[in-house]
Amino acid sequence: MTATRLPSWVRFAAPVLVGVLGLALWFAYVASGSAPRMLPDPLAIAGELTGRMPLVAEAAAITGTNALVGLVAGSVVAVALAALAATWRPVDGMTAPLIAALAVVPIVALTPILNTMFGASSQFGRQAVAGIAAFVPVFVNTLRGLQQTRPVQRDLFRATAANGSQTFRLLTLPTALPYLLTGIRVAASLAVISALVAEYFGGPADGIGTAIATYAKSGRASLAWAFVAGGIAIGLVFFLVTSLLERVVSRRLGAGRPPA
Repeated sequence: MTATRLPSWVRFAAPVLVGVLGLALWFAYVASGSAPRMLPDPLAIAGELTGRMPLVAEAAAITGTNALVGLVAGSVVAVALAALAATWRPVDGMTAPLIAALAVVPIVALTPILNTMFGASSQFGRQAVAGIAAFVPVFVNTLRGLQQTRPVQRDLFRATAANGSQTFRLLTLPTALPYLLTGIRVAASLAVISALVAEYFGGPADGIGTAIATYAKSGRASLAWAFVAGGIAIGLVFFLVTSLLERVVSRRLGAGRPPA
């Protein structure tokens, strides 16, 4: 049975309706007087966000840069290591325990160590945390994509006298690319979250996470939530850009998107 495709206006209106309903419930909860002191109404947050936009934008630029550096560095290392693991089986066996260990590393525990190791004035510790978080999904998805080519496909390329470079460019890479982009899409959100957490737990006195911690501790709830909105904006930008890239490349390759 074929699923009915919803009209485009319904797909657009549904999340808007859910957002409006959520704001209405938020207003009602705060107006009832039973909300915690650190939960102001959305209008107070919007007022702080509007009035402090340059401050929020500056902090968002720092956090976004840390997340981007970590995402790029983690992805490059992950792709290189996945290519080695796909080529040589011993490398795959040696990296499996490492990936399993990195996947369960507690970011909250690792962040203070890295911040102390690289100095309180350096952003490198925060970028390293984001890179570690981005590494795992990119590696796993890339390795899976590189292993998707079938023996009959490789035999066909050998039968046509294609060399290793041509086989990689025309067969292996197009097959693996949708998987790689899916890994980057997942890693983008993790890099932003990890950068925020790293800022929250120390390092230089800048960035969205540091601002949230500072203003929350001083009781300025509306301003703290304004910086939370800034962090959400960074995450949405990363997610939308990587999702668009994934869709464009998958469409050009004529391949469906692999499961995340």
